[in-house]
Amino acid sequence: MTSPGIRRPELTEPTGDGDEHVPLRRIAALFHPHRRALATLGVLLVVQAGLGVASPFLLREILDDALPHRDALLVSLLAIGMIAASLGSGGLGVLTTGLSNTVGQQVMNELRVSVYCRFQRMSLGFFTRTKTGEVLSRVFNDIGGVDNVVTTTAASIVQNGTTVLAITVAILIMDWQLALLSLLVVPLFLLFTLRLGGKQRKLARGRTRRMARLTTIVEESLSVTGVLLAKTMGNQSMMRDRFAAESREVAMLERSAALAGRWQRAARTMSLTIIPALVYWVAGLELAGGAAPVSLGTVVAFTSMLNRLLAPATAMQTVSQSVASAKALFGRIFEVLDLPAEIEDRPGAGELAVRGGAVSMRGVGFRYDEDGPWTLRDIDLDVPAGTTTALVGSTGSGKTTLAYLVARLYEVAEGQVCVDGTDVRDVTLASLAAGVGLVSQETYLFHASVRENLRFAKPDATDEELESAAKAAHIHETLAALPEGYDTVVGQRGYRFSGGEKQRMAIARILLRNPPVLILDEATSALDNRTERAVQTELDRLAAGRTTLTIAHRLSTVADADQIVVLDAGRIAERGTHADLLALDGRYARLVRGEAA
Repeated sequence: MTSPGIRRPELTEPTGDGDEHVPLRRIAALFHPHRRALATLGVLLVVQAGLGVASPFLLREILDDALPHRDALLVSLLAIGMIAASLGSGGLGVLTTGLSNTVGQQVMNELRVSVYCRFQRMSLGFFTRTKTGEVLSRVFNDIGGVDNVVTTTAASIVQNGTTVLAITVAILIMDWQLALLSLLVVPLFLLFTLRLGGKQRKLARGRTRRMARLTTIVEESLSVTGVLLAKTMGNQSMMRDRFAAESREVAMLERSAALAGRWQRAARTMSLTIIPALVYWVAGLELAGGAAPVSLGTVVAFTSMLNRLLAPATAMQTVSQSVASAKALFGRIFEVLDLPAEIEDRPGAGELAVRGGAVSMRGVGFRYDEDGPWTLRDIDLDVPAGTTTALVGSTGSGKTTLAYLVARLYEVAEGQVCVDGTDVRDVTLASLAAGVGLVSQETYLFHASVRENLRFAKPDATDEELESAAKAAHIHETLAALPEGYDTVVGQRGYRFSGGEKQRMAIARILLRNPPVLILDEATSALDNRTERAVQTELDRLAAGRTTLTIAHRLSTVADADQIVVLDAGRIAERGTHADLLALDGRYARLVRGEAA
């Protein structure tokens, strides 16, 4: 039961700065399972940073000692040391890059799978309330947008942090006066770029929202049904204009992002020349003023290290800005991960052991929104094992909802639904799915082979079982005659097959699963009369010996049902056999006369 006062979860476009509430510790927690690999990475990066600052000290010795004394052996040793340090640093760079990307991609995979699994756990009602494009955007655009942050940020923080620390210590050792001057000037250039992060974050939020809308338009308008509708309605130009308008907005946001902080970035480039120039200036003034001169080797080595300091210091700030920009995406990802699952296994849920498949409902009530109108109310119903009960009524009377409560595709708000006396909420969803099968009016086929589509119901089914089920559904000859037989790809949503052929494939698929309780959701409503009669015959065979709930579109298809239940505005208005209800001359009789007319 949905708890009182809790609204059903739904994804909506954020209107504020929701990403501001995403704590960095939650992003950092994504890396916690890989802490050992990260610790190894940290050690390697510290060693790499140490090797990185060795070369300037060796260079100073070459300029101040080895060359003035014409010591060829010392020059050779120092030069070899510089080469070895460079090779070691480069090799460790390759190793650490590979390790950081390995960890990052593992985190990305775990994040992507977690989002997908969270969506899978949501109820059917969630997907009726949420745009498909919004779901696709969360899985692809949002997670793809944080790829760089996840795969490189952790390593970048440690690498650049250790490099900055090592260089800071090294320049203090080399010349503390020049070091203090440099450590005062460098932050001034970095502070000049601080405003860039907030602007980039705002642009990232806008781009994310626009891309979600663009994804929705593509998903809706370039599907088979969307293209068919646009062509038959002559509205292709309208769809193009709608897509072009959203695309222009994305392009404008991309342009703004590219131009954002151009002066700040220019300042970084200028600092690479200005800061070393200041060092040469100060050193030259000391020499001109007669103070104890700074050695040439020290000045050259010092400026070399300063250039190395600016790169990781700038990179650290870039990382901060990247994380700030990505927080908008992380906020949307965590919103998905925090969605409360409306329907899930209760603690201690057992396996459903179907004996006969009797279905019963007591005091059942349901509504789609917590404060909305009731779709079903005060439903008491018994469907004896092995019998067929037909649900009839006008559109919106609650037929489909009532049947779907048995499969627990929706959760009752009041009362209980039982199979063989066991509340469906007390059993696992997997065992309930094995016991209750569904054939809907819209047969869904994956863009895969016929064999793969049939095996979706029973992955371990043999080829003989597939053919047996297809023969029972009277579709085997059609499938065997295809160019590649059962290995023929059915096409997007199975559009290479007719409605009747797809329904027969659905029947074959459910026969493979062989559930004792069966729900037929207006399974022939979209078929022509001839095809409907043929498919209905197969459905009647499928229902034989099973507990069946059939949602009727044409009343003539349910005249032989053991029980007919007439729904009106979410309540049971009448029940009985076809003959009984005709004799009652009530709502059912009027529906039959209306259909005959």
